Amino acid sequence: MAGSLIKVDEFTISSPVASVILGGGSSGSSGLNASIDSTYDVYMVRFNNVNASADSELYFRVTKSGTADTTANYDYADKVLNAVGFSNRGITNDTKTVLETTSTTANNETANAIFYLFNFNSSSEYSFYTYEQSNRNQSGQLSAPTGGGVHTVASASDGVQFSLNANNFTSGTFTLYGLKK
Repeated sequence: MAGSLIKVDEFTISSPVASVILGGGSSGSSGLNASIDSTYDVYMVRFNNVNASADSELYFRVTKSGTADTTANYDYADKVLNAVGFSNRGITNDTKTVLETTSTTANNETANAIFYLFNFNSSSEYSFYTYEQSNRNQSGQLSAPTGGGVHTVASASDGVQFSLNANNFTSGTFTLYGLKK
C-alpha cells in the first residue's frame, strides 16, 4: 500500500555505545549493511527511550560512504516548547545538528524523536530533514523541539549518525524506515 513504512534498519542499545549509525552500508550499527538509496524517496528515522550515561548534548549528522560528515555544512532551526514557554534557535555552518539534551536514567530522563529525510539519495541536491522531539529532563519537565535542517552539500547521503558530545548512550532503540512510493 502506498504510504506504508518499510523497516530498513534498526539498532537497540544493549550495552553503552558512543554513537549509532542507521543506514551507512557496512558501517551501520546493526550490521545489516543497509543504506539510504533510491529505493524510497523519503525515509523516516525514529528513536525512543534514549538515555545517556551523564548529561550530554545529542547530535545528528548525515553519513557519506558510511562515515559521519563533520564539515561545517549543517544549517538548522527549531522551536522548543517547554513548561516555562518557548525558545527559537537558528544555526548556520555548524558541524552537526544539536538536538535537545539527553541525560541519565537516574531521574527517568529520556529522549524520543521522529525525523523525515528528503533528497538523501540525490547527488545533485542538498539532503534535508525535519524533526519532532520530546524529552523529559532531570527536573521532570517536558520539552518538545520541532524543526528542520539541511546539509548544504550537493551529494548523496547514505545514512545518519546520532552521537553525544560526551559520554555514551546507555539505552534506546533507533529505527530507519523507507516510505513506500
